[in-house]
Amino acid sequence: MPHHTPLIGTIVAGLVVAFIMGAIAHRLRLSPLVGYLVAGIIVGPFTPGIVANSGLANELAEIGVILLMFGVGLHFSLRDLLSVRNIAVPGAIGQIAVATLMGMGLAHFMGWPLMGGLVFGLALSVASTVVLLRALQGADLVETRRGRIAVGWLIVEDLMMVLALVLLPALAGVMNNTDASGGAGALLAPLFGTLLKVAGFVALMLVVGRRVIPWALHWVVQSGSRELFRLAVLAIALGVAFGAAVAFDVSFALGAFFAGMILGETPLSRRATEETLPLRDAFAVLFFVSVGMLFNPSVLVEQPLPLLATVAIIIVGKSIAAFAIVRAFGHPGDTALTIAASLAQIGEFSFILASLGTGLGVLPAEARDLILAGAIVSILLNPLIFSAVVRGHKPEEEEKAPEKPLMGHVILVGYGRVGKLIATRLAERNVHFVLMEGDADRAEEAEEAGFSVVRGSALEDRHLLAAGINEARRLLIAVPEGFEGGAIHDHARRLNPDLQVIARAHSDAEVAHLEGLGVPHVVMGERELAARMLALCGAA
Repeated sequence: MPHHTPLIGTIVAGLVVAFIMGAIAHRLRLSPLVGYLVAGIIVGPFTPGIVANSGLANELAEIGVILLMFGVGLHFSLRDLLSVRNIAVPGAIGQIAVATLMGMGLAHFMGWPLMGGLVFGLALSVASTVVLLRALQGADLVETRRGRIAVGWLIVEDLMMVLALVLLPALAGVMNNTDASGGAGALLAPLFGTLLKVAGFVALMLVVGRRVIPWALHWVVQSGSRELFRLAVLAIALGVAFGAAVAFDVSFALGAFFAGMILGETPLSRRATEETLPLRDAFAVLFFVSVGMLFNPSVLVEQPLPLLATVAIIIVGKSIAAFAIVRAFGHPGDTALTIAASLAQIGEFSFILASLGTGLGVLPAEARDLILAGAIVSILLNPLIFSAVVRGHKPEEEEKAPEKPLMGHVILVGYGRVGKLIATRLAERNVHFVLMEGDADRAEEAEEAGFSVVRGSALEDRHLLAAGINEARRLLIAVPEGFEGGAIHDHARRLNPDLQVIARAHSDAEVAHLEGLGVPHVVMGERELAARMLALCGAA
C-alpha cells in the first residue's frame, strides 16, 4: 500500500473487499455482516496480501460506532417496548444475566481476570439487531406478537449495552485500583462520578436538546436546502457524541444514542433516517471491516474447545435461558421457540464491547478472537436454526390479511409522497386497489388511512401473490428508484404476463432502463412538471 495515502488506501481496501465479500455472502443467502467481517480478516494483519492501516481503520470505526448508535436511537420505540414490557424487560435482563454468568464461568476456566470475564460474558449476551430483524422479516413475523416481543427484547438488550458502555470504563478504573489505599470510598468514587456525569448529560439533553435539536432542524427545513438538512443531521449526530465525550467524559455511543433518540421523536425522523442512511451504511461497513481486522484466524486451530464452548453459550445456553423465561411467563411454545432462535447469535454490540474491553486493557486478545469467531459462526448458523424452528409452527395469531381482491384490481407499490397521493386519488374514485409497502411505519400509516395493505417487498414473489398479482389488471410502481422499479416489473410480469405496468423514474437513464425492460408507461417527474407548466402558460 502506498505510504503517502494510508487513509485513502484503508478506505478503498475496506470498501472494495467488503463489497466483494458482501456480494458473495448475499449470493449464498448469508447475512452481509459475514462478508464484511471476512473482508476485514482478508485486509487484516493476520492474513497475507493487502494489509490496511489498522490505526486508521479503528479511527474510522469510531465514526461507524457513532453513526450505528445514532441509528439505534432513531429507531428506538418506547411505544413498542411498552406494549411488551411485561415479558421483554424481565426476560431480556434475565437472559443477559444468565449468558453473562456463563461467559464469566468460561473466562474463569481460561484464567482471565474478573473484568475480562464480565466483558466477555456481556458480549455473548446481546444479539445483533440486523440479524434478528432479517430473520423475523424473512418469516413474516415482525408484526406478530412474538415478533414484537423479540423486537422489544432487543430494545432492552440495546439499552443495557448502552449502560454497560458508559459504566465499563469506570468499573475498569475501580478494578485496576483495587490495591490502592483509601478504602472502598476512594475506589467507588470514579463510578459515582461517572453516574453523575451521565445524569448531567441526560438532563441537559432532555431539557435543552429536546428544544434545540428540533428547532434547528425545522429552521434548516425551511431553508429548502436538502444538502444543508443532511449536513445538519450529521452535525447533530457527530457533534452531540463528541460534545458528550469532551464535556461530560461519557462515551461517544451514549451521546450518539441520545441524539438519535431525541431526533427520532420529531416529525422529521423519517427524513433524517433516509438522508443519512448511505453514509451510516458506509461507515458501518468500515466498522465491521475494522472488527474483522482484529481477528486472528489461528484461534480456530489453537483454541477449538474454547471456541466450541463460546458458540454453545451463544446458540444453546442463551437460547435455553430465553425459552425458559418466556415459558415461565405463560407464553406458548411457538413464541418461546421464536424468541430463543432469534437471539441465538451476536453482532454489533458484541464487537463494540470487545473493542472497548481490549482498549481498556481488561479483555485478553484471545477472548476478543473468541467473540469474533463466535459471532461469525452464530451468524452463519442462525438462519438455518431460525427456519428449522419456525417451520411448522403456526403463529399464535394470524395477521389480518387484506380482503380477497376483486378481479382486475390495481396494485400500488410504495406509500411515499407520490404513493400517498395516488392512493388517495384511487380511493376517491372508488378504484379497488391493494397497497404494498415494506416500511413498517408507512404500512401502519396506510392501514390507519383505511387502505388494504400487504406488508413486504414487491421483489418477493410471496408478497406479490398475497397482493393478488395473478388477478391484478394494473401495477403502479411509485417507489422513487427507477432501477428498483425495473426489478419489480420483471418479478411481477413473470407472475402475470398480461399485467399493465406504470412506473416512476427520476432521470433519463432510469427512463431508458425501464423502457428497455419493456415497461410500457414510464412517468418522469421533471418531464411532467415541464409539460404542466407549459400547458398552464399556453405554450403546450
